[in-house]
Amino acid sequence: MSDSNNPLESLDNWEDDLLRRYPQPESQMTATMQAASQTADFRNYDAEARPCVKEFYRLNHQYQTLEFNRQKRAEYLTLDRRSMGIWEAMQFLNELVDDSDPDIDLPQIEHLLQTAEAIRADGRPRWFILAGLVHDLGKILCLWGEPQWAVVGDTFPVGCRYSERIVFYDAFEANPDKQVAEYQTECGIYQPHCGLDNLLLSWGHDEYLYHVVKDYLPAPALAMIRYHSCYPIHREHAYQPLLKDGDAELLKWVTDFNQYDLYTKRDERMDVEGLRPFYEELIGEYFPEKLAW
Repeated sequence: MSDSNNPLESLDNWEDDLLRRYPQPESQMTATMQAASQTADFRNYDAEARPCVKEFYRLNHQYQTLEFNRQKRAEYLTLDRRSMGIWEAMQFLNELVDDSDPDIDLPQIEHLLQTAEAIRADGRPRWFILAGLVHDLGKILCLWGEPQWAVVGDTFPVGCRYSERIVFYDAFEANPDKQVAEYQTECGIYQPHCGLDNLLLSWGHDEYLYHVVKDYLPAPALAMIRYHSCYPIHREHAYQPLLKDGDAELLKWVTDFNQYDLYTKRDERMDVEGLRPFYEELIGEYFPEKLAW
């Protein structure tokens, strides 16, 4: 992806920047993550990669408006674009090739399996493992022509005042919603303490996948999927006046999950075909043969 709407060499650039912003103290790592961290420094992006992240957020913060969010929900949440099973969707996502990595070129399916296998190795519940397996499948939005800034990036509520804790906060000056008085109050279009599930978060792979799988997984797994990129809330503790009783418990699950999402990527190849029987059985416990996408 090299056009002006896609400044990142790959979607991994955003995730690598998250690691720079949120380094994990070794004392908080499980044994599985400590093993993975031994290869965490193998990436070697040159100095020019960092400005591309800033440009990505400039586009994201300018164009992620309330109206854009509503348009994308109307466009995609009819879920009539394709019918496919979870493993089929993983194979479809594999078409999103990363040509930029200077050290490895793992297929997307192997990144999904890395997360799931780290969760499995720590003895977490089966639904937790499954959440790790599927959590990034919403990135197939890129394969349907969506620009990077509408697929990945830190998510945040739209329709209310932007928190200064959002990365590259100053870029919101170019967002048309910044000039709408109603949208620039503490609660904006929302009622105080309306709760996470009533917020319209900036559009991306998290929200899209949540709607694809919301009828099939337990609430903690759905929270992991829907909010794992909402760093302003679950890591920076912004937007507290909008949260309700019970949200804090869900966010604990999100924080628990994110250690695996951020700190388990490594250059170890995954035995996809060897792991497939276990994961197809696990998928079958929760999902139908085909889902609407």
